[in-house]
Order: sequence, then C-alpha cells, then structure tokens
Amino acid sequence: MFKKKIKKNDLLYKPYLLYNLYLHHKCFIKRNTYSQSGEDLFINSFFENKQIGFYVDIGCFHPILYSNTAKLYNRGWKGINIDINQTSIDLFNIIRKRDKNYCAAMSNQSKNVFSYIDNNFSPINSINKNFFDITSNRFSEGNYIKKEIEAFKFLDLLKKKNIEINSIDFLNIDAEGHDFEILEGIDLDKIKIKLICIEMYDETNKVNKIKFTKHLKNFDYSHINSIGDNGFFEKID
Repeated sequence: MFKKKIKKNDLLYKPYLLYNLYLHHKCFIKRNTYSQSGEDLFINSFFENKQIGFYVDIGCFHPILYSNTAKLYNRGWKGINIDINQTSIDLFNIIRKRDKNYCAAMSNQSKNVFSYIDNNFSPINSINKNFFDITSNRFSEGNYIKKEIEAFKFLDLLKKKNIEINSIDFLNIDAEGHDFEILEGIDLDKIKIKLICIEMYDETNKVNKIKFTKHLKNFDYSHINSIGDNGFFEKID
C-alpha cells in the first residue's frame, strides 16, 4: 500500500497527511465517538460538568482514529500528546493547535531504547519487542524499522520541555504492551490525576487487570470501569 511506503522526506508526505486527515478521515466532521470501542463516551460522561480541562495522551497514535481525547478537544480541552512515531505527531500538529505534541518514548527509566515501527500509519508500533512480534504476526506483513529513540520518565520529559504541571484531569495510556512500565514512570504522589484510562496488556499480549489494579490501589485509585482492553481508574479523594 502507498501509505506504508511513503517516507517523511518524500515530496508527497505532507500532502498525504492532509489527505489522511481531511479526505480519508474527514476530521472537519464532528462525530459522536472517535474511540475504538466507545471509550470516549464514558470519558465525556465522567467529565460532563467540566467544560475546560487538561489531558495527557501517551501513545496517542492519531488525532481522529481510535482517539480517546478527540471528543474532549472538540469541547475546548487541551493537553499533551506523546508518541514514538513522528508521523503521528505530524498529524497532531496539523489539527491539534492547542495541544503540545512530542515524539518520544515513555517508560519507567530515562534511557535510550529501540522502537519497532511497522509503518508510519500503523497502530501496533511499540518499544516492546516481544509484544510487537506477537501483534505483527497477526496484523502485519512482518517488515519493520528498528530505530533508537530516547525514552523518559514522565517528569523527566516535562523538565526537558520546560513544562510544569501538578494535576491532570485525564490521562490516557495506550502503548502496545509497554503500558505498565509507563505507569511506573509516572510519580503519582506528585501529580494528581482525576481519571486514568490504560490499556491493560502485559508483555505477553494478555490483559492483566489484577496487575494494574494492584499498582494503582497503592496510590488511592479505584477501578471503576472496563471497556474492551482498557481499564478506568478514578482517584479517591
């Protein structure tokens, strides 16, 4: 397919991004839900009375497709979007003008890691090689790009970008098998987060609700819902 072959330095790269957003996904049309399984309907119901808020989306992938934050953005919210794939960030930079968008890997340590990019428009890109191998066998032709990338603990990335925050209304984590390590890298004693949505896969590509629930309970978060493979955790005041 053409989109799998196009590269960032190609003359058609920017036009294809515009095609992807405006013609293929029709980003200018507001829709009832953008999420893969209606997660954003629950999220927006949870924040029904909060007109303006702040989100962080780690593993953001696409500003329209499978997005748990697009509906919040349309309501006037803003936030930070992070992904290991520069093309994802380029898409966000086009239509998420209020947001800050960064290409980086998140983890429980700040160090260089390898990313495994199926293609510039793939939802299975990951820094978890085992998870990537499992999913690529099911959803990909097997060709990928291995690239070294800088990984950060959450506060280390904020420091590098000169961003100071002490509270987040909504945190979304969808990192293709590296979700728990990202969660470990967020200092939940220093940053108050009202609602967390996290894909509860472990490194074996299996949902492990107990692992995530146990960790978050240590920081006074309660599991309040599950939709598909995502768990929702609310901070207990």
